[in-house]
Amino acid sequence: MGLHPLEFSESYLDSPAFREKIKAHEAELDKTGRFIKELYKDGKNLINATKQLSLAQKKFAQCLGEFKFEYIGDAKTDDEKCIDESLQEFSSFLRNLEDQRDLMMRNITETLMKPLEQFRKEHLGSAKTARKTYEKETEKYYSSLEKLLNMSAKKKEPQLQEADMSVQVTRQQFQESSLEYVCKLQEIQERKKFECVEPTRSRFEGTRSEVFELLNRIKESPQEYRQTSPISSEGYLYVQEKRPPPFGSSWVKRYCTFVKEQKILHMKTFDQRSGGKLGETESVTIKSCVRKTTDTLDRRFCLDIEITDRPSTVLTVQALSEDDHRFWMHAMGGKESMQYLNRTHSRERGIDAQLDDEGISFVKNSINAIETRGINDQGLYRVVGVSSKVQKLLKLMIDEKSSEIDLATSEDWDVKTITSALKLYLRSLPEPLMTYKLYKEFIVPAKSATPESRVQAIHCLVHKMPERNRLVLSLVTKHLANVAANSKQNLMTVANLGVVFGPTLMRPQEETVAAIMDLKFQNIVVEILIEQHEKIFGHAPSSSPSLETSHLFAPTRQSKRLSRQNRPLAVYNPQVLDVQTVSPSSESPALVNDETSVGSSESVSSQSSNASGTPPEKSKNHHTTISTSLPESTGICTATASWMNSASPASITPVKPGSAGTEKNKPEENVTHKKAKAVYPCEAEHDSELSFQVGAIFHDVTISREPGWLEGVLEGKRGLIPENYVEIL
Repeated sequence: MGLHPLEFSESYLDSPAFREKIKAHEAELDKTGRFIKELYKDGKNLINATKQLSLAQKKFAQCLGEFKFEYIGDAKTDDEKCIDESLQEFSSFLRNLEDQRDLMMRNITETLMKPLEQFRKEHLGSAKTARKTYEKETEKYYSSLEKLLNMSAKKKEPQLQEADMSVQVTRQQFQESSLEYVCKLQEIQERKKFECVEPTRSRFEGTRSEVFELLNRIKESPQEYRQTSPISSEGYLYVQEKRPPPFGSSWVKRYCTFVKEQKILHMKTFDQRSGGKLGETESVTIKSCVRKTTDTLDRRFCLDIEITDRPSTVLTVQALSEDDHRFWMHAMGGKESMQYLNRTHSRERGIDAQLDDEGISFVKNSINAIETRGINDQGLYRVVGVSSKVQKLLKLMIDEKSSEIDLATSEDWDVKTITSALKLYLRSLPEPLMTYKLYKEFIVPAKSATPESRVQAIHCLVHKMPERNRLVLSLVTKHLANVAANSKQNLMTVANLGVVFGPTLMRPQEETVAAIMDLKFQNIVVEILIEQHEKIFGHAPSSSPSLETSHLFAPTRQSKRLSRQNRPLAVYNPQVLDVQTVSPSSESPALVNDETSVGSSESVSSQSSNASGTPPEKSKNHHTTISTSLPESTGICTATASWMNSASPASITPVKPGSAGTEKNKPEENVTHKKAKAVYPCEAEHDSELSFQVGAIFHDVTISREPGWLEGVLEGKRGLIPENYVEIL
């Protein structure tokens, strides 16, 4: 289990669990600092030792170069000449070797040692500084808070108000310090990746911008982001613990969680200033809660709680402020029920987008226009229109009086304005098209490692959606499949469309750091909907779905690549993987918020089986780009045939590499087949592969040493053939 994301909203509660998360992040950074320090030390020792070796080698080479044989007679013999030349050549070789070694050491110093040491000193050092500031503000706030709560309620009102204002300012400083520290911790955790692996920088920059936007929104309106729940209420209360005379009573700070339905109050002793040590947890069932007046107790913000478990026992607690007092009164049975704020997510204001007949008509009209006029436009859906024109078009089209406009024939609106208006309409719906209710259920299968289970789960979830939502989703994803089919012209692959439409079609009800981290899984869900559109929307899922294994599935290009990458280096040297990104447009931030980065040109979800029986479109780029959001231990299905027992593709059963089925169906390497016929077209990505069309006949077909591949001859050239793209004749 990795580190838990630190939510900004948790900074306001400052709960024990939040403090434990912070300690875990701090421990990880301390560990990283020690590792870098040790690595830097060992690296310097290695470089120094290498320098000494290099000096000795150079000195030896110089001696060899200066050494000369004295010969007898008037001229050297051929053997003597050969010896001299050999010594000179060996001397030159040693000098060149040491020059290269010096160059390598300089590269190690410049590209690895210095950046790591700089990261340790600058970023880890800044984290330590932020940590000290955070601890200082913690001590300052809680000390001033206790001083305020111990203040006599009989003080004059101006004095009380001044004290309240002072603590309020201190609290605000503490919370801002907490927010900044949380942001710093997570930024450094993400920054560690690209300090050593440069291609991850783009993902870091995109995530950081999202996090900073959320941070600024929380600072502007913190009350909207305070963690609330219809099930429970949480926060700190000071609990009065009575002692026998003459010791009186004491007030102990406890983190309290009130479960509303059962009326149970869980109290856990915790003090941030004592090193964050947790005390015992006590639970009581509440019967009633009343305000305690200052006439009976010389403290403000107090409540008397009657406990069911202990009749005639009253528990007195003190809230942190008047607002906090009101919060607990409502939560524990006040006249006003605690209302859970459901903030409607809408990035655009002034647009009354609804999933009604006019809205669906606009979707159909837009799709028809795009496919008629601009299906091959480069950067379709990525290139945005002018914000004012986009909003004007959308407001015009969702008006009943303007629904007769045919965008396919109208010259008033260009294609990028129509695509942007369609995305804006989907984002402006009161609820995302794939609903808040099903959001988490859609994300779960996207994180699983089995491609078939992903498709099955998403198939079932789609048919749980409201009928109107499912209809529009079917229209949109079918259209996106058509767009992806023309990706050679428009450059919008399934993966690119997933990045654009992931946050457009689905989003969580609350904006949190964890939700930002789930963006890549939204993309995967949309990719599956596009690739498996016919299966998902073609029919309802069966009550007990089972994997269809009776058809020959053409392998995806990515599955072929991954199988090739798993070979030993001595057999095959894989190419460097690139990561492509597109910078966000500055023209209209509201319209490009979901398009800040474009992932790989190959779909992450293409690991799933191709139920339609047709191979996916090949990437335009020769270099493979694989999304970093691939789950670990991905099981990629490939169709391996029992070539000796079958002659038709229908008898081939997909199995997972490494499973028993693979070993059982795999023929001996020395078996030779005379001919094979291509049942799918294929475009070679390496010089060792063959390109071919459906119906191509291969001769002298043999089993390759590379799993999942055959070798054969086509038009006089011998090369690799994907095993499940052909049938043996």
